[in-house]
Amino acid sequence: MHLPRPLRTLRHATLPDGTRADVVLDGGIVERVWAAGTAPAADDAQELDLEGFVLLTAAADPHAHLDKSRTWEQISPPFGDLPTAVAQYDAYAHAVTRESIRERARATALDMLAHGVTAVRSHVNILSGDEPLRGVDALLDVREDLRGLMDIELCTLGDDRVSEAQHEEAIARGVDLIGGAPHLAADPDAELDRLLSLAERLGCGVDMHTDESLDGPLTIVALARRTGAWTHASASAGHCSRLGTLPPNELAPIVEAIRAADLGVIALPITNLYLQGWDTPVSTPRGITAVRALLDAGVRLGAGADNVRDPFNPLGRCDPLETVALLVTAAHLTIDEAVSVVSDGSRSVMRLPAAGAVPGAQADFVAVKGGSLAEVAASADPNRHVLHRGRLVSSTVATVTTAAWSRATERQVSA
Repeated sequence: MHLPRPLRTLRHATLPDGTRADVVLDGGIVERVWAAGTAPAADDAQELDLEGFVLLTAAADPHAHLDKSRTWEQISPPFGDLPTAVAQYDAYAHAVTRESIRERARATALDMLAHGVTAVRSHVNILSGDEPLRGVDALLDVREDLRGLMDIELCTLGDDRVSEAQHEEAIARGVDLIGGAPHLAADPDAELDRLLSLAERLGCGVDMHTDESLDGPLTIVALARRTGAWTHASASAGHCSRLGTLPPNELAPIVEAIRAADLGVIALPITNLYLQGWDTPVSTPRGITAVRALLDAGVRLGAGADNVRDPFNPLGRCDPLETVALLVTAAHLTIDEAVSVVSDGSRSVMRLPAAGAVPGAQADFVAVKGGSLAEVAASADPNRHVLHRGRLVSSTVATVTTAAWSRATERQVSA
């Protein structure tokens, strides 16, 4: 099979609501959805038979760290909390090369694509050393390498020691957004103001690591109020763990301020479950943001995998269905809600065009082997076909071989 391959018809697919359909494409857009088996015939090379597959809107990951990914075994860090992870990665990153970052980031991005992620927003650290933008350049290389297969958006990341000039140079080289972690700075309010003022001057959007703790400063209200008046660009906030610790009477006005400002919020369950709560061994808090309250209020809500096999998370399969499972088990969303959050919700946070099996939507899909949405979410079957803008960009075909076994076989083995 030669990829990418433009497709015209996706035939005999099972949609998330259980109906079976043919989905006809016109380039990168969905033209029409027909009852299964009734769409006009297309050239064989332009048809994909999805009998036995559930067709989902492709996932988007609005908060990744491609530059850090796959460093767990290289660093061999101790298991621990956020400050421990920051210190371990900073010590390693002082000597990390552009080539190492590019190789690992490309492998992780392709792994994400194979699992059904067609859009990624990756934060990229501005590093210490002689070439502080070597990580930026590495991820710009990866974005160019994978252009046409997936959309990659980049966001700067650095602490309060990183200069405005370094952020500005990263934007000049092609990075899309300004980012940071104001809540970790010595003066959170001043750091937030510095980064937002820089974004306003440069005319770009922001995506902030926000209030990634179970107590301490709460910066999201200031972020919402400041960016809610913006007309030049969008804003979003990742982690927001602190919101999950607030009682309803304190949480409600904050959620309303977020909704009113149209600030996107990104839940990151696997990393926050790992990093938060180490100092609370009994009734350990979950560390996840207030997902239910945000969703019910109509806030733009997405979710991502965040870190993959680095000091901030030793695990991670690059699979959006892993995030779905955690949103169901740890955040108590329904399966339908969780699948929507990692696809439609994440695309909304990233301000991407709507996608899925709806006429006029972008033709970004992942077809997963299974008979229903619940089965797919539970099994996360590896057999998948991934479409980006109407083209087949990845297919995984797994083979399971099980030894034949019977009482006769058992007697032969015993003999």
